[in-house]
Amino acid sequence: MYQAQLVTNARQIQQIAALSAANLKSAIDDLTKKDQGFLTWEYSVDLLTAMHEIAPSIIVTYHDEVVGYALTATHEMAEVHTEMKIMLNNLSPLTYRGKSINDYRYYMMGQICIAKEHRGKGLFEQLYEHHKTVYGNQYDFLLTEVSTSNHRSLHAHKKVGFETIHTYHDHVDEWDVIIWKFGNLEI
Repeated sequence: MYQAQLVTNARQIQQIAALSAANLKSAIDDLTKKDQGFLTWEYSVDLLTAMHEIAPSIIVTYHDEVVGYALTATHEMAEVHTEMKIMLNNLSPLTYRGKSINDYRYYMMGQICIAKEHRGKGLFEQLYEHHKTVYGNQYDFLLTEVSTSNHRSLHAHKKVGFETIHTYHDHVDEWDVIIWKFGNLEI
């Protein structure tokens, strides 16, 4: 049985790092990238540990093995995650519904991944729903960036309810900035 939960131990962090490394854009072939999607940022065990000390991420386990994860990324993590700092700098001039994005309470999805053999079983939605359960009362929305060439990921995010608010190009790729509003956001 699949179980969504917060990360609680070093073994789970190691499994996240291994699953991330196996699905990096640089580690998979072009057909897999097109068909299954890909990950852009690499996460070491040390970086994941530092992030989880700030705010634990959500995982889905199957028989005590991590088969999916959705990394919580708060603003405070910019101090330990260089790419997150760049991302936040790129986001700072954005507005949403006529207000500066920085006037909202939001956090970011650092990365989401499901092990290939467990895809298509509703785990993507389960990870996000657990994020909403754990963090929804503290924030107005969850924000992430998805490569515009990662069609599978963009489709999955739209299916959950994310909306694109901006597209830009940086030193790595072209990104759609997307948000998922929580119920407490009054607009």
